[in-house]
Amino acid sequence: MQLIPRVREYHDELSLWRRDLHAHPELGFSEKRTAGLVAERLAGFGIDVHQGVGKTGVVGVLKAGNTPRSIGLRADMDALPILETNGFAHRSRHDGRMHACGHDGHTTMLLGAARYLAETRAFDGTVNFIFQPAEEGLGGAEAMIKDGLFERFPCDTVFGMHNRPGLAVGKFAIRSGPMMAGGAFFDITVTGRGAHGARPESGIDPVLVAAHIATALQSIVARNVKPTDTAVLSVTQIHGGDAYNVIPPHAVMRGTARAFSQDTMTLLQQNMARIAEGVAAGFGAAAAVDFRRSFAPVVNDAAEASFIADTAAELVGEDSVNRNTSLVMGSEDFSFMLERRPGAYIQIGNGDGEGACEIHNPAYDFNDAALPLGASLYARLAERKLARAGNE
Repeated sequence: MQLIPRVREYHDELSLWRRDLHAHPELGFSEKRTAGLVAERLAGFGIDVHQGVGKTGVVGVLKAGNTPRSIGLRADMDALPILETNGFAHRSRHDGRMHACGHDGHTTMLLGAARYLAETRAFDGTVNFIFQPAEEGLGGAEAMIKDGLFERFPCDTVFGMHNRPGLAVGKFAIRSGPMMAGGAFFDITVTGRGAHGARPESGIDPVLVAAHIATALQSIVARNVKPTDTAVLSVTQIHGGDAYNVIPPHAVMRGTARAFSQDTMTLLQQNMARIAEGVAAGFGAAAAVDFRRSFAPVVNDAAEASFIADTAAELVGEDSVNRNTSLVMGSEDFSFMLERRPGAYIQIGNGDGEGACEIHNPAYDFNDAALPLGASLYARLAERKLARAGNE
């Protein structure tokens, strides 16, 4: 590996920073301590700091040379509402909140890159270090964009990174074009007529209706989506009533939908409404669908995907970079930044050995061995994209 030697020198310090963040997780738009620590460290590096971008977001601006060229490097900061089951010393100190997706590691990697770039300034242009709040379904990327992110901090290109359990430390994975699915959440409210549980004929059972709707919705992917496209529609909750002998007047269904294009997502939305309303009407009930698109598909610009893959290959070797990784059905709201600026999103290995744990799991922990790899990649992206004349 050809990692940046200076970054290697403060690997231990980066690990301490990361573990401190892990011990103090904060949910979306509540990242006050995290944002404060990020701002404090950026300022300590000599970087111009802007807080409160998109509520709790932080942007650090570092300029060198005289060209107007610019790059955005982004990391997410928020945690998840999960009760951690780990027993190590840096486990969450707040029951019901934990860094189960590795955003503590992403934030630390970008801080490591910021520290190095502030020390060396071996580039010509502006680097915008974007620390985003509320990635986990609360719209943090859009909040920063609506707060003028790209007008206040112009970025010719923008890059992001996410850890991937199951991929060895020292390896990276990416693909050009669509890479991660767009995501939506939905609520379906079924209205029937309440009755005694022993006299169902006097009511209209919304729980029964919800069960039929749940089954019928599976026909959308099977019979409405083209076989050459990819989509997922999952009903994950059905709630109705609170007594053994009472048929309730209402039932609520909830779930998620995923697709790799906005057209497919529209098809899912339209057919969900048609089926839910039609099935309910057949039973004499009514159904109302609330379909909310929380994530756009992650679509990597072809040239920038190649650029970040080339940069990663310079660090770890071509054999350690998968340039055509599998499509990912999970979602990521960095997608909204990629809709507005060309760029790319890459996966960094979090470990594939025994004990490797998937994200969104109460036993997950970010692998500190990946910290200098991610920090080096972020830094090299800036140095290569904003290379001084004669250093290309």
